Amino acid sequence: MKKILSIVLLSSAVCASAQLSFAAKANVLIPTSSATWENLKTAVSQNGKNIIGFNAGLSMKVNLPTAIFVMPEIYYTNFSNEFTVSNDMNNSETTIKAKTSRIDIPVLLGYNLLGNTLSAYVGPVGSFNLSKDENYDSFAQKVNSKEFSVGYQIGVQSEISKLILSAKYEGAFSSDQRKFINTVAGSTQEINYDNRASTFMLGLGYKF
Repeated sequence: MKKILSIVLLSSAVCASAQLSFAAKANVLIPTSSATWENLKTAVSQNGKNIIGFNAGLSMKVNLPTAIFVMPEIYYTNFSNEFTVSNDMNNSETTIKAKTSRIDIPVLLGYNLLGNTLSAYVGPVGSFNLSKDENYDSFAQKVNSKEFSVGYQIGVQSEISKLILSAKYEGAFSSDQRKFINTVAGSTQEINYDNRASTFMLGLGYKF
């Protein structure tokens, strides 16, 4: 009982001395992974074209009595990869996209290298998938992505008065796999998409 009381008192003292700050943040997302598109009809496998995306959300920084801090965040994230398919029947082309739309919740552990002027952090990020089935001309997308996935982030940020500048890398532990099916006159064409998404982010924030 005394040990439990001691832990509670110590935790209360740490929380009381912790400094909280909140910020609104937005990032430009530059996908760095090579997504694979496999056309089963022609037995051709190619890399798609990455499209720059964005995310925006809120961040809370909990500065502990030492130089360590905890920074939970929440973002709406959107980026995509596209692939162009040739249609031999009418000599046309169809551009199909694997759009990634999700809610990201990073929980980062950081260290103030030079106070708030420069800090580094690392931690896991949980993602809730919002992507839905879509149609591209005659191609129907079937999203097989998991509803929840886990990745990781590592980065640095600098606070200049109320302005926050950041750069970070995000990787994924699981793969995003989808199917695009085209059925015309009884003939079926299937294209498989496979990507272990990773992105480089450049961010700008404003501290409340």
